[in-house]
Amino acid sequence: MSKVSSILARKGSDIISVQTHTTVYDALKIMAEKNIGSLVVMDGEKYAGILTERDYSRKVILQGKHSENTTVGEIMSTDLPTVSPHDSVERCMQLMSDKNIRYLPVFEGDKLSGVISISDVVTETILQQKETIHHLQSYIHG
Repeated sequence: MSKVSSILARKGSDIISVQTHTTVYDALKIMAEKNIGSLVVMDGEKYAGILTERDYSRKVILQGKHSENTTVGEIMSTDLPTVSPHDSVERCMQLMSDKNIRYLPVFEGDKLSGVISISDVVTETILQQKETIHHLQSYIHG
């Protein structure tokens, strides 16, 4: 059974973050430059939430706000469930499906270790299936 730690080992645990007072416009520029769909939001050194493209579309555009004068702290997601590096990929898939979310913060104790996306979970599942197929083929052809 694959673990969150496998995903972090493959993709790395670099965390791209902004502060709560960062404007949504500046955060979107970072997301575009890095070609990512979310940013970790920090309040000083403490995890505060995650800003996603979905947050932007639903909490800025649809509410008539302006990204130049709205902060990420006003629109970030703060109620996401968390996982640990020891949790299974299956648990992550279940959480993402049940909560209809695309990102999960990963904590080791009180320390943020990374963020995984639904894409990371799907990729890990595919890799595990390929490995299983390879092992079965090796066993059969033996």
